[in-house]
Amino acid sequence: MNRRQHSVTLFQASQDSPTLAKLTELSRDSVARLKAIEALIPSPLRTCIKAGPIEGTVWCLILENNSAAAKIRQLLPAMAAHLRVKGWDVESIRLKVQVTRV
Repeated sequence: MNRRQHSVTLFQASQDSPTLAKLTELSRDSVARLKAIEALIPSPLRTCIKAGPIEGTVWCLILENNSAAAKIRQLLPAMAAHLRVKGWDVESIRLKVQVTRV
């Protein structure tokens, strides 16, 4: 018996799987949150930040280095307040420095 494998797009796969659909939704939400606070981030630091996971009312930002994290840490209360005004249920924002190995 010959069985043909049909390729599907990521969008199709995520729609067919409740788990993937939820992950896709969380990923889009995280990116939208980052876009919403972009104006609060100093322009030289914008390239150092990536949207991270959402766990309930806690959102994570992934940063390239400790110096960027130190500066962003000072802005966290304003960022969280801005997101709440925009309608997101954010109690806190967690920072994680991504270690890159060479």
